Amino acid sequence: MFRGLWADRGGNYVLITAVAIVPIMGGLALGIDYAVMSQQRQSVLHALDAAGVATARYISDGGGGEAAKQHARDFFEANLSGEDAAKAALTIILPDENAGGGTLKLTAETTYTPFFLGAFKKFLNGGSAQTELKFNADSEVRLKNTLEVALVLDNSGSMDYIGSGSGKKRMVLLKEAAKQLVDTIAAEGAQMKQISKPVQFGVVPFAASVNVGAANKSATWMDTDGISPVHHENFDWSTMPTDRKVTASGGIRYKRGSGWGLAENEKVTRFSMFDDLQRITGYSQVQTGTTTSTRCTGYGWNRRCTTVTEPVYSSVPVLGSYASWQGCVEARPYPYNINDAMPTAAAPATLYVPMFGPDETDKRDGSNRSAENDWWDDLTTSSDNAYRQGYMPKYFEPAPNGTSAASAGDGPNASCTSNAITPLTDVTTSAGKSAVTGAIDAMAANGGTNVPEGLAWGWRVVSSGAPFTHGRPEAENGNDKVVIVLTDGQNTYYTPSSLGYNDLAGNKSIYSSYGYAGKGYNGTGTSRIFMGTSNAVGKNDYSNSNYTKALNEQFAALCNNAKTAGIIIMTVSLDLSSSKSEEKAQMDALKACASESRFRKDPGNPNAPAKLYWNATGASLAEKFKEISQELSNLRIVS
Repeated sequence: MFRGLWADRGGNYVLITAVAIVPIMGGLALGIDYAVMSQQRQSVLHALDAAGVATARYISDGGGGEAAKQHARDFFEANLSGEDAAKAALTIILPDENAGGGTLKLTAETTYTPFFLGAFKKFLNGGSAQTELKFNADSEVRLKNTLEVALVLDNSGSMDYIGSGSGKKRMVLLKEAAKQLVDTIAAEGAQMKQISKPVQFGVVPFAASVNVGAANKSATWMDTDGISPVHHENFDWSTMPTDRKVTASGGIRYKRGSGWGLAENEKVTRFSMFDDLQRITGYSQVQTGTTTSTRCTGYGWNRRCTTVTEPVYSSVPVLGSYASWQGCVEARPYPYNINDAMPTAAAPATLYVPMFGPDETDKRDGSNRSAENDWWDDLTTSSDNAYRQGYMPKYFEPAPNGTSAASAGDGPNASCTSNAITPLTDVTTSAGKSAVTGAIDAMAANGGTNVPEGLAWGWRVVSSGAPFTHGRPEAENGNDKVVIVLTDGQNTYYTPSSLGYNDLAGNKSIYSSYGYAGKGYNGTGTSRIFMGTSNAVGKNDYSNSNYTKALNEQFAALCNNAKTAGIIIMTVSLDLSSSKSEEKAQMDALKACASESRFRKDPGNPNAPAKLYWNATGASLAEKFKEISQELSNLRIVS
């Protein structure tokens, strides 16, 4: 074509070519410049992405501040040529809150010096041929955010009531809502395949106490030596006979005396007392020795006599276990009841003591009321009921033949009515999710309400330290620890008379997680349930309402301690009414305990964050748990 145009002498072709060559060459120049600029921009984007990923990892490992920004610059420049790096201005915005995930933003503003565009513009308009094009490249990395959630769920007897507006029992509604919550968050977490255990759930059923699991009987955080100051507070070892003494040595009590037989010098703890509780289940004939006799045969001169040795049999009782420890523990003495202090033998009060409900007096009062926890023969004729309760030889004599084994939550396991804690478990696996939902399904309503103990163990479940060590380290960035507390009633601790029993031994309360309210702690004269409380709680007021006040104050202190430690607390009240003063007090306490949302504003005050508190009825519980699910979804950030 060009040869023809060159040979043609007509002016039209020359003119047309002259006119057309300008846009043709301009388009070609622009195309080349655009391609090179796009390549440069892509290089900058690659460098930004590399810097973003590297810096996100640096922050997750504990880095931050100017060091993190310099880390980003170094990676950015290392992935660009020297000329491109010199032209680029890097802006770095670190996450506002690394501990809860967050977004790392990197922006590079750079320039491109075109090859042809400047000359083309000069050809058209005159002026300088040098023209620079500015462009921005952005990269945003959302830091890894794992989630650890403890479901602290009320298993008290009132959870067996019908939920208002629903036609279903509260426990049934709770199981449905909680399992749906786990399903939803587990499905989201399963998308984070590059992170180990992205979403973990634990279950803490609570009633009057919390069950840590009988399998933990020998755990180092349990008081296996009986050295805690509360371990022997209900036992009067001075009542033991001279040939079966129990004496202390180095803070540990031992069996001393020939009356113990092969058990002499063994340790005496609440665990050993469970083992020593025996019942006669029948009798067997056991050879206990031999005897000799003379046997003769024949008569007269044909009579013959011989000496025969024969065994001697006796009827010996067959012993069986009466009860084994079910796994419930007492509350630690203040201040360890409201914190997550590491249990250690060096500080015996920090260890966890197994619950052992003492056998109470056999006597009845003038109204023919029995003691609340009379489950063994007193084996003493004393008329002193406190002495009868503390009389220790009775535990080492077997119960008569025909005595049944203690049922769950009875006898020495009094006030232990809930199932064991399920530690943090990865619910992004089918086995893990089944374990958690199975634990929720297994819950049953029975017993009183001790919300502080439930919350305390929820904190301990998500904690990285003992007793349960399944949680990630507290210092690890990009991880949230959440405790969700649900209750349908106020905190309770009961006097015997309020439940229809006598208190001839002066216990002032039934046995529960704080022991007996009438027992002073370690010689102080102050009940453990009142320790650490204000003057608003009467230290000599042994009434249900005052016990509730004490537990409420402990709950408030525990909430503050947990939140200060970085725990996110979500609270739910179920079927509580603000028109009833006691229930309103519980609602207010739950709301005050709740953390503040990172994502929602208070509808009544747009300048303040919303509280992570939900007041639900039976009919609305499922919907409230969906809202909790949305809150957790916001916390769980994909990388």
